[in-house]
Amino acid sequence: MAWGRSGSGDWRQHVYYSLRERNKKEYENISDLIQLHNRLFEQSESSKTEVLQLTLQNEKLRQENTQLLSRGGRRVEGGGSRWSVRVMSLEQKVYKLQEELTDLHRKKSDNSQQLVELNQCLQGRDKIVAVKENKLAEYESDLMILREELASKETALTDVQAINQVLRDEYQTLNLAFTALEEKYRKEKEENRDLIDRWMAQKAKDAEKLNVENDSILKKRQMIVEEQLKEAAREPKLVTMDDKFACTPPLCLMALLPAKAYHKFDAHDGEVNSVCFSPQGRILATGGVDRKLKLWDISHSTVEAKGILTGSNAGVTAIDFDAEESLILGASNDFASRVWTVVDHRLRHTLTGHSGKVMAARFLSESAKVVTGSHDRTLKIWDLRSRACIRTIFAGSSCNDLVPSDSAATTIISGHFDKKIRFWDTRTEQSANEVSLQGKITSLCLSSECFVTSFHRGDGFHVGADYTRATFSPDATYVAVGSGDGAVYIWNVNTGKLEKTLREHSSCVVACAWHPNGKSLVSCDRAKKVIAWSDF
Repeated sequence: MAWGRSGSGDWRQHVYYSLRERNKKEYENISDLIQLHNRLFEQSESSKTEVLQLTLQNEKLRQENTQLLSRGGRRVEGGGSRWSVRVMSLEQKVYKLQEELTDLHRKKSDNSQQLVELNQCLQGRDKIVAVKENKLAEYESDLMILREELASKETALTDVQAINQVLRDEYQTLNLAFTALEEKYRKEKEENRDLIDRWMAQKAKDAEKLNVENDSILKKRQMIVEEQLKEAAREPKLVTMDDKFACTPPLCLMALLPAKAYHKFDAHDGEVNSVCFSPQGRILATGGVDRKLKLWDISHSTVEAKGILTGSNAGVTAIDFDAEESLILGASNDFASRVWTVVDHRLRHTLTGHSGKVMAARFLSESAKVVTGSHDRTLKIWDLRSRACIRTIFAGSSCNDLVPSDSAATTIISGHFDKKIRFWDTRTEQSANEVSLQGKITSLCLSSECFVTSFHRGDGFHVGADYTRATFSPDATYVAVGSGDGAVYIWNVNTGKLEKTLREHSSCVVACAWHPNGKSLVSCDRAKKVIAWSDF
């Protein structure tokens, strides 16, 4: 029988048939031995019968011999020779019978010995047959179990084949559905591209329309200003220092420590990320996740919205004014920074080139130059006249904030996610030194004597966001920073003492800005609130 891997039970059947053939041969050998044993037994019985007959004949001949001998004494004469011949013949016959008897005894002994050996062999064969039968029974039991397993495996195989067929059908169905969806996606993508093009065109039209409206508003404002100037020329007006936000030169001899809130308003439709005063303190700018940059006038007892700067495609993260208050710079999460004119609120420049969200943006000494820092681990210096990036600095870590070192902006200081502050010389292509601190840097603020980073420690203070901004008072006496618990903490720079904790916000405070005259402080939070603080 051929034995291969055609099935899981072929080798077991091969073993079963081999054992059956071998047992069959063993049975045939045992049958031959039994037949031989029977023949020897029959021969032994016939030999016993012959021996018994010969013994009887021998005994009879002895009796006859005795009788003849007794008669021989009386028959000496006349018949002596004939008698002696007969006696001799009988003696010879007796001798032959005794030899035959001896041979028969010898054969009987041999047959008995052979019979004993055959009996022993037969017993051994019986034991072997019993062992073989036991093994055969075990093999038959194993074979039955294996047949049952084979049947279950065949059933499982049938089920798996059925499942595979179902999965194959489902795969074909899904493949067809995927092809249809892919075609639909391609069409939707083309439609989306077309919609984006149309939307950009419409946005350009809206921007042009907005610029026209802004021009009209600007002309009206100019007319109002001219009228006010004429009126002021006719009637002198007395200006006092009681107004905290009077348009005086930004000269601060001593900053006041804020004590309570006097303005609280919702500045944006969502979180407020940044707040900044103009250099003269006339305008407060705020940026939020609603993609808008708003201008406010809080110089009077009420808060007045002065304008909304649009154009950003994501939340505004940082704000900065140029020294003349003619331009305002805003960084955004859409990987770009933008420059607007303060007077007419027009979008003048869009600076694109970063591959990550822009977290910091500052004007350099010249209003025509801007530096930006991004999560793509680079700093970029832009020339607004050519509207191009003139230098890219590979910082090696995500930049959270940056600040120029002096009015000449010869050095840029940047704070990074890897807990390091780096100093970059703008006059050379080589980087300057770096300083390692104990936590990631979220904010940098520079005064005439020192700079501060936003990972201070105080009673209950903790930074609530990676873009939390700290600020110096104009006289560099105090530093203020918002906390994740909704409070504003103010420290004394000279003593390191926590001077004041202001609590009016209901969520994490992310930015603070001190008015240039040092008499008030503004803070913003993630709950749309902007709060102005003063000392009264």
